Amino acid sequence: MAIQQNFLPALVGSMSEGAAGNPTVAMMEAGFADRGLHMRYINMEVTPANLGAAVRGALAMGFRGFNCSLPHKVTVIEHLDRLGESAAIIGAVNCVVIKDGKLIGENTDGKGFLKSLATVCDPKGKSVVLFGAGGAARAIAVELGLGGIAKIIVVNRSVARGTELVDLLRKKLKLDATFVPWEGDYKVPSGTDVVINATSIGLYQPDARLNLDISSLDLKMVVADVIGNPPRTRLIRDAQARGCQALVGLGMLVNQGIIAVRFWTGIDLSEQATRAALEKALGL
Repeated sequence: MAIQQNFLPALVGSMSEGAAGNPTVAMMEAGFADRGLHMRYINMEVTPANLGAAVRGALAMGFRGFNCSLPHKVTVIEHLDRLGESAAIIGAVNCVVIKDGKLIGENTDGKGFLKSLATVCDPKGKSVVLFGAGGAARAIAVELGLGGIAKIIVVNRSVARGTELVDLLRKKLKLDATFVPWEGDYKVPSGTDVVINATSIGLYQPDARLNLDISSLDLKMVVADVIGNPPRTRLIRDAQARGCQALVGLGMLVNQGIIAVRFWTGIDLSEQATRAALEKALGL
């Protein structure tokens, strides 16, 4: 009797601009192979104008779900049926789960970052400076607030977006939050414990410079970057030169990917297998 073969893998993927530089596919497919999952992860180049059509296409083609990266983390919400609890608080989505024909928005960015940060420090009681107020920044700020940080300064060029995030943190989490307009090179206040770049500055550009007064970085500070490609951004190199504890974006990328697959399948990928594949893909 002939063995029935299945040539239809379960589909998941990522919608973004600049998709060719997104290494997530390498770690995800390695994780699937390690767990024996019949799945494929597909990078998709999607412009803002085509986002709605792409979301409907994923639903029509039977996707289990998909990630959303820049610049779709906020605008994708209007195309979804509902939001999970953390995504609703954050106001941004980076992971969509398709279940029973419904599109459910979740957010794994903040959780992924927090798990990575925990490898170098406990955020509880810490003072944080956060650059950015977009989707990733919102997710990280909310999870840090839930993790018990003492206070946070949000530094952002857009006053409207920065103020909106600070208002959210104050009202929803009763957090000691302050907004500072990003003008020129920002000087990190003494006594800061953690400095985080949650902007896209440095993405695919290893020498892109964050407008930051490097001399204000203290060797007692943890300096983290959300950028996964390249892993050693200019900020990371500058922080290491100052003697700071530097946290690259690879851990966040691995962790948020594992959490996403758990949403889609209920299965945990191997952190070791996914991290090794990601490092190999990036030539590390």
